[in-house]
Amino acid sequence: MQNGKLMTAFLCTLFLGIASPIFAAAKPFYKTDAVLGKGLKYLMATQAPNGGWVTQVGPAVTALAVKAMVGAGIPASNPVIVKAMRFIETTREPDGGFYVHDLLQNYNTSIVLSTLTILPRQKYAAQIKAAQHYLMSLQHRAGQRNAAGKLVTRNSSWYGGTGYYQDRPDLSNTSFFIQALHDSGVPASNPAMKAALVFVTHCQENSETNSMAWAKGTHNGGFIYTPVNGGGGDMGDHDTLRGASHAKGTLNSQWTAYGSMTYSGLKSMVYCGLTPKDPRVIAAVKWIRANWTLNSNPGTGGSRMGLFYYYLMFARALHALHIKTITDDNGIVHNWRSEIRKKLNSLQNPNGSWKNKWSPRWLEFSAPLVTSYACLVLDTVDR
Repeated sequence: MQNGKLMTAFLCTLFLGIASPIFAAAKPFYKTDAVLGKGLKYLMATQAPNGGWVTQVGPAVTALAVKAMVGAGIPASNPVIVKAMRFIETTREPDGGFYVHDLLQNYNTSIVLSTLTILPRQKYAAQIKAAQHYLMSLQHRAGQRNAAGKLVTRNSSWYGGTGYYQDRPDLSNTSFFIQALHDSGVPASNPAMKAALVFVTHCQENSETNSMAWAKGTHNGGFIYTPVNGGGGDMGDHDTLRGASHAKGTLNSQWTAYGSMTYSGLKSMVYCGLTPKDPRVIAAVKWIRANWTLNSNPGTGGSRMGLFYYYLMFARALHALHIKTITDDNGIVHNWRSEIRKKLNSLQNPNGSWKNKWSPRWLEFSAPLVTSYACLVLDTVDR
């Protein structure tokens, strides 16, 4: 009888969460990961008076910083996060989007939506639903007309994709769109996700599964920036064509797949429901094995442009695949978590920040943006 009472008391305290320290919750990541903690401390110390970071582009960078903090275990009630959310909420538009000055609507709204999903759901339920609907309204679907006035069909290079707004779609914006819908609970069976998967497939250099004319004869499995109008590879501020010939007024559309887009494409395919056995996923992993490196953004000619964005896509894609190691074409087995951690440790500045000192492309001269990327990578690695 006495033993029964003791067991009842033990179970009560266990379910109340006040049992032995053995059952205590693990410490948050920012307390156990010194490098991550130092990076977050930098972000918190550099918040602008209005509550944001890099606010000239809208709320996106602020949302990235908030997601890094909350994901690492800093409570949403922290004054820095409360102040940041006040700024983000000032950018909410009646259409459900989050942006300022009609700038980068899909990019900003997608990143904000992903962040809202890790905050108290009951507080942001209405904003989440409205943002989902807004993003879906930006997607190019069959029956619509594109920016050039042409009718979009399921076989169109525009179909299923999103751009910065309702302009030409690209894989980067579409991957943020897919991430946001996935994070907010939209299933892979949703028509928007199914359509997005078509667009992502059209970005892959794999003629066995990609019917786009530009992909004919390709089989390496990497991803380009956009399949629109014959294909495009955005390695700078505008599309850069490799091997273009203007002699007869024609273009030889041979486009280069590169790291940040390949990992974005792979991650997007997994979020859209593809399994490791799907030929598109197999082809993407084949490209990764052939181009394994953390010293540059592979496929960009050895450059480090977009390096930290590449690191974030790298970590999220491999995490989504639920793999611990990957073997490259040289037979070397890579523990991707330990390798990316070691790389970020070596690149962190004394003040806790990260910054792309090799290339300013895509705002990577901005320490708050790059530090948010790095902290999100470490959040992913710690899981």
